[in-house]
Amino acid sequence: MPGTDEELLLAIARGDERALAELYDRLGRVAYGLALRVLRDPALAQDAVQDAFLATWRTAASFDPGRGTASTWVLTLVHRRAVDLVRREERRRGDPLDTAPVASGDSVDETVEVREQRRNVQAALAQLPPDQRQALELAYYGGLSQSELAERLGVPLGTVKSRMFAGLSKLRDLLES
Repeated sequence: MPGTDEELLLAIARGDERALAELYDRLGRVAYGLALRVLRDPALAQDAVQDAFLATWRTAASFDPGRGTASTWVLTLVHRRAVDLVRREERRRGDPLDTAPVASGDSVDETVEVREQRRNVQAALAQLPPDQRQALELAYYGGLSQSELAERLGVPLGTVKSRMFAGLSKLRDLLES
C-alpha cells in the first residue's frame, strides 16, 4: 500500500479501491468534522463526506501535486460539497441560515432540547434493521472508521459502506417525519 496521501491518490486514479479506503481512514474524521462545522447537521455532513470521497474516486487523476497536498485537495472537495448542501437546504427551506432563530443560550432549555434530540435519535435508531443500526452505533458512538467496522464485523468494506449509507438515509427520513 502506498505511503503518502499523494501516492494513495495516484493509486486511486488507477482504480485501486483499497487506496480509497486507506485515504478515507486517514482523512474521514477530519473531513466529517469540517463538513459538520459547515452544515451543523450530522446526516448532511456524512452525505457531504460520502459525496466528496465519491468525487475523489472519480476525479483522482485530476489531482496536481504542484498545486497543494492531497489532503488539502480532498478537504476542498468536502468543503465545496458541504457548501453546496447548505445552499440546497436554504433553497429547500426558504429560510437562509443567517435569519434562522438563534438558541437562547439558556443552558436548561438547551439541555432539555439535547435530551429530546437524543431520545428522537435513539427511537429512530431502534427502528433500523439490526445490521444498519449496529454499523451506525459503532461508527458514531464507538468512533470506529469504516475499515475498522469491516474488520470488527467480519464483512467487506463495501458492505459496511452500504449499511451505513442505507441506515443514514432511513434515519434521516425517520427524523424528518
